Amino acid sequence: MSHLHKLVPDYQGIEHTGIQLPVETQKWLHGRKRSLQSRRLNHQQTAQQLSDLLAEHEWTWPSRTVYFLSDLHADVDALTASLIASGGVKASGKKHRHLKLTKQGKQAQFLIGGDCFDKGPSNLALLRTLNRLHDRGARMRILAGNHDIRVMLGMRNVNRKNDPGCEHFFIRMGAKAVPFLKEINDNYLAGAHSLKDVPGKRKCEQRLYPPEQWFDEFPLQVADLLPQKIIDKELRRVVEKREDFEAQCENVGLSTRRAYAAALQWQRLFLRDKGEFSWFFRRMRLAMSNGSFLFVHAGLDNNIAHLINQKGIKRVNREFNKQLQGNPMRFYYGPLANAIRTKYRPGDRQLTKKGAQQVHENDIHVIIHGHKAMRNGQRISVRKTIVNFECDVTLDRHSRRRDGLEGSGAGVTIIRPDKKIIGISTDHPYVKVFDPGDLLQNGA
Repeated sequence: MSHLHKLVPDYQGIEHTGIQLPVETQKWLHGRKRSLQSRRLNHQQTAQQLSDLLAEHEWTWPSRTVYFLSDLHADVDALTASLIASGGVKASGKKHRHLKLTKQGKQAQFLIGGDCFDKGPSNLALLRTLNRLHDRGARMRILAGNHDIRVMLGMRNVNRKNDPGCEHFFIRMGAKAVPFLKEINDNYLAGAHSLKDVPGKRKCEQRLYPPEQWFDEFPLQVADLLPQKIIDKELRRVVEKREDFEAQCENVGLSTRRAYAAALQWQRLFLRDKGEFSWFFRRMRLAMSNGSFLFVHAGLDNNIAHLINQKGIKRVNREFNKQLQGNPMRFYYGPLANAIRTKYRPGDRQLTKKGAQQVHENDIHVIIHGHKAMRNGQRISVRKTIVNFECDVTLDRHSRRRDGLEGSGAGVTIIRPDKKIIGISTDHPYVKVFDPGDLLQNGA
């Protein structure tokens, strides 16, 4: 195990976080069901299937190390600990400004796998930390997550009326939007005259919530996009989300006027060219590829597989940016948005063997993604002959409390040029090491 031990990053400054990280290694598949998902097959059969796929498709590896961190959900402490866990960042103190790139970090690629927003207490601090590292020379890319896009569409459509397709996007965020709005209110709207130009409660409600006629107009607007059962569910959810939103606002002392003012401030911060966080969505991509590896927040379906096959990843991202700035309804309920929210459920757009084959034809054999929360660190699954590394290791404190996980979260997935994948998580006692050469040599 000595050669594997050398693969453990040097956690420089982890003592400042109070988080414990694994220091011993384990071959990935030795974690059994905690590290390899077996559906219809037992563990040995699934391992053999993985070995067969490795023999059939030789992977092209990235030329520089990739650090993949996903589903941070506004928890800046989880971000800090995960960056240190990668070995690409070191901390000289407890403050987030004490983070610096290591020698390895200066050469590596940092890939944020989506869902920076919602749940946690520190959306703004998390974004400032990311931007600070970028300004210090970190090669950084950001992928779109369903929470990020939902927040953007919701906030962007405040005051945009007369479009039944998107009038509900703000309230569709529900209670999850309240911590972000409260954070913006506390950071930017604390002055005595901060609500000077904000209208009364009734008018603010009209600008935040869809009108009564929306419940009749929306089904007609999306009839060609959604089945009736999904439309009916959306109608119910809007009513439920409004009730949840108002209750949570009351719990944190956020009036309707302040919620409205915070939404307008969000627009100034994120959507204006000179806004403090205008860089966030400008740097965002739907997908990234490197060698045989495709990085995306959630997953693929046949539509995206076909687009990748015909036009390549750059075209996918151009189409994503175009649709994101266009009709939000057509994007959110269309095929591209499936890449940020699919969990391969029956109701999701499907990936078949034909779609997988189209991806293979582009030398993509591995998907690295988040979105699907894991409780025992990263896990491998095989979907339609594509190897998936599921890397949402439940980092934020809100999700950890919900799932009964102890302590604070930290985790990173490292894809190395020497043909190894490293999985580090506070919720698995070992550093997982995936070496396809070892699997091929020794068999499943």
